[in-house]
Amino acid sequence: MSKQSPTISLGKKPVEVMITAFRDGFQSVFGARVFTKDFLPAVEATRDAGITHFEAGGGAMFQSLFFYCNENAFEAMDAFRAAAGPDANLQTLARGVNVVALDSASSAIVDLHAKLFKKHGMTTIRNFDALNDVNNLIWSGQCIVNAGLKHEVCVTMMELPPGCEGAHTPEFYIQTLRSILDAGIPYSSVCFKDASGTAVPSKVYETIYQARQMLPEGTHIRFHTHETAGISVMGYRAALDAGANGIDLSMAPCSGGTCQPDIAVMWHALRGTEYDLGVNIEKMREAEEVFKECMKDYFVPPEALAVEPMIPWAPMPGGALTANTQMMRDNGILDRYPEVIAAMTEVVRKGGFGSSVTPVSQFYFQQAFNNVMFGPWKRMVESYGRMVLGYFGKTPVPPDPEVVKIASEQLKLEPTTKTPLELNDADPKKSLEASRVMLREAGLAETDENIFIAAACREKGIAFLKGEATTSVRKKQPEAPKQEKAAEVAPAAAVPSGQGAYTVVLNGKTYAVELQGETAVVNGKTYTAAVKAGIDATAVAAPKVAEAPKPEPVKPVVEVKPEAPVSTGDPVKSPMPGVVFRIDSAAGATVAEGATLVVLEAMKMEIPVKAPRAGVVASIAVAKGDQVTAGQALAWLK
Repeated sequence: MSKQSPTISLGKKPVEVMITAFRDGFQSVFGARVFTKDFLPAVEATRDAGITHFEAGGGAMFQSLFFYCNENAFEAMDAFRAAAGPDANLQTLARGVNVVALDSASSAIVDLHAKLFKKHGMTTIRNFDALNDVNNLIWSGQCIVNAGLKHEVCVTMMELPPGCEGAHTPEFYIQTLRSILDAGIPYSSVCFKDASGTAVPSKVYETIYQARQMLPEGTHIRFHTHETAGISVMGYRAALDAGANGIDLSMAPCSGGTCQPDIAVMWHALRGTEYDLGVNIEKMREAEEVFKECMKDYFVPPEALAVEPMIPWAPMPGGALTANTQMMRDNGILDRYPEVIAAMTEVVRKGGFGSSVTPVSQFYFQQAFNNVMFGPWKRMVESYGRMVLGYFGKTPVPPDPEVVKIASEQLKLEPTTKTPLELNDADPKKSLEASRVMLREAGLAETDENIFIAAACREKGIAFLKGEATTSVRKKQPEAPKQEKAAEVAPAAAVPSGQGAYTVVLNGKTYAVELQGETAVVNGKTYTAAVKAGIDATAVAAPKVAEAPKPEPVKPVVEVKPEAPVSTGDPVKSPMPGVVFRIDSAAGATVAEGATLVVLEAMKMEIPVKAPRAGVVASIAVAKGDQVTAGQALAWLK
């Protein structure tokens, strides 16, 4: 709750505000790839402006710290608590039995999640299930309360694409709330969460109005939305008019567009009304300036701050939209984004109408992506397929029977009506012991934190704990210095064309290059070399190094290429751009048709590249961590 401004007028209705800038804002603009130390001064400034209710972690922010920032999420929560102060209400986001992972967890891991988040300074957990399957909220909600945390139970919302019907009406949401009450789930507040920002304001009003009549007097009701479709302020006003007590707001530079509306925008929208946000707006403006300074070096994708009118036809949450466009940008395929968004409509229609919020929003996008890249329903995304088969719970309406059949055939799984907890508790791979084994085999301490990291983040979590994680945070590139002249190549000695030792200055870096026939030694590493004669050295563009003496003109320019692996036989090509996540075979291995040779990672998916026929692996043409393009040879098969 935010502190009340001393200038509140009598008779005003106070509106409780949670600031989402430091979790949902980061997810919606930067794909949650933000270093904790960079934004803590803004948390302190916001605290000093009178805010005491912050979204402080959870959701995608948990995994992203390990995956991209090379940070421990538990240490980040401790730092947030220190910056916000001992009395702040620090809230995180959990996905029912998925907690803070994309896959669902066992009962023991769900319980451990709540205990650890309490231990590391959190106050409240907002708990939702994307399918609105109340069975997924019963145990997770009980664990949150048992750990001494406040439980904000959630109903997830969105507008169905035009022409769809069968769910996501006020009646559907109220029935979901009724099921939560009938299940006896303990809660401290109720949230209606619209991650895509598509819920029609009239439906928001009707839903919250009916919820207010149903819930015990004094129950705190909160509404959460995004500006992605351009209707967030209308949605918030509708929620307040219907009886909501609180709303979520953000701060520039992480506000508007894919984020929540800015606190200054909402303050202005409510001027002259009976509502008061209870904030000192001038101090909040000062805090926003601190926040802007903190984030000035981060790359802001243009789509993050824009309203997207087509979102109602393809309901994509703000946090997922920019995370996916950034991944497509990284892989050089952003031009395919409009096709993927267009393909989402069919994927949502046939998938059972789960709310487009993590993890279901990612399932939708990944399947739409595969339908564009590989052909409609030719490659079923495992997570989407498992969803339509029932492995994440019951979808609001039955999925399309033909899609269910395709998923069953491709994944070799039968549909199920068992709850995720039943399935996960029976699966040895999802037990506490399985995580302990992962830690033991890696020589790591079996602390509660490490056990949970292993369970939620799997191989990437283990890599982080071993000190092998990489950093992938998108900051602005410094402007290159103006180039008065092209690069110069200085020979170490007078040598015949194409032979001898050179000092090469390229983009401000100096390389010692020695040409030896068909090979080149660059800074001590040997490569094969293709020599092009007759091209002036000034064709190599790089800044001039002022202190270097001007060399005599040198004719040859060397194109240095890494030593190529054996390339005999048939190439096994990459089906799409991505990063080499794992190599499952080796040169000389005899493989059967369909054996996995290389696993790529793209768009948060692991994509196995399999042998098209039986044979012997002549060579593996890539290494773990390599960025590859579509059509690139990953291996050669004899």
